[in-house]
Amino acid sequence: MAKKEIKKSALSEQEGVTSSEITNAEAVSKLKAKRKSKRDTQDLINSLLDGNITALSQAITIIESKHTKHQEQAHQIVKACLPHANKSVRIGITGVPGVGKSTFIEAFGNYLTTQDKKVAVLAVDPSSSLTKGSILGDKTRMESLVKNENAYIRPSASGESLGGVARKTRETITLCEAAGFDTIIIETVGVGQSETAVHSMVDFFLLLKLAGAGDELQGIKRGIIEMADAIAINKADGDNLKAAKLAKVEFNRALHLYPAKASNWQPKVTLCSGLQNEGIADIWKVIKEYLEITKSNNYFSSKRNEQNKYWLIQTIEEQLKSDFFNHPTIKIELQKQLALIEANKTTPFVAAEYLLNLKN
Repeated sequence: MAKKEIKKSALSEQEGVTSSEITNAEAVSKLKAKRKSKRDTQDLINSLLDGNITALSQAITIIESKHTKHQEQAHQIVKACLPHANKSVRIGITGVPGVGKSTFIEAFGNYLTTQDKKVAVLAVDPSSSLTKGSILGDKTRMESLVKNENAYIRPSASGESLGGVARKTRETITLCEAAGFDTIIIETVGVGQSETAVHSMVDFFLLLKLAGAGDELQGIKRGIIEMADAIAINKADGDNLKAAKLAKVEFNRALHLYPAKASNWQPKVTLCSGLQNEGIADIWKVIKEYLEITKSNNYFSSKRNEQNKYWLIQTIEEQLKSDFFNHPTIKIELQKQLALIEANKTTPFVAAEYLLNLKN
């Protein structure tokens, strides 16, 4: 007996093609990865706002990263931290190499924590112009401060930034403030233009000097002295104490030659010894006096507004520079122009004009 044929409905399910399954799987995988990244970023932000030091360090690393995949994440972190920022006192500390910045900052930071302050130290280490590397050894130089539970030290490489201020120091300040640090100390590498950059992001600018090193004569020059809100003559101990006292007199005379500051503040000169932990409280007293005066006459807030405008322009310039050099056509043509310059077939000025016109 012949088998009865089974009629199949036109509506019956047919086996699908595998390619669409693969495509869908890839799309789902990407979507999951995107959601996970967003969730991870939010978790990181929440931990940072709770004062978690590990989360703060991770967030700063993302901020400092030059990798394109971190840029959007960095933007989200900074945006989330902004409402919780601007509640600290920002202190810039500079001085020539060997003046004792790290020793002073350690003593100063430890003192501030005894005054119920939470201190974040942003130490900028110089990068090698040849290897591009940095030692980042500030944590080893500040052994007691690094163990202090109310202090946080973050060394950053200066990289190729002008004057040795880390590329993202401004954003790092915001993150530290959001994490609950009410006193931010920024240490410069002390090699020239760094002072100008740091001065543009702090409320109080402290200049460390040495006695007997010819620095007294620098007091009659404009520039760094003019920017200082206070001068602390460090290493004023032992046999050096007499020379330090004479230097204090000389600096006081020099400071009175300058015109009055817009803040109505007369810069002070103090003596200190980071090694012997002397004169530290006096410096904090000077800073508090400065803050009281500048907040009462509204100079404090107006200065911060001017700084924000300055950093807006700086950020635009930095982004334009980055976009220019990362443009695919510019990357190729730049190498060609460099070769032509080396072969004396063009000049740097003609090559620059050519490259700029290409981008336009």
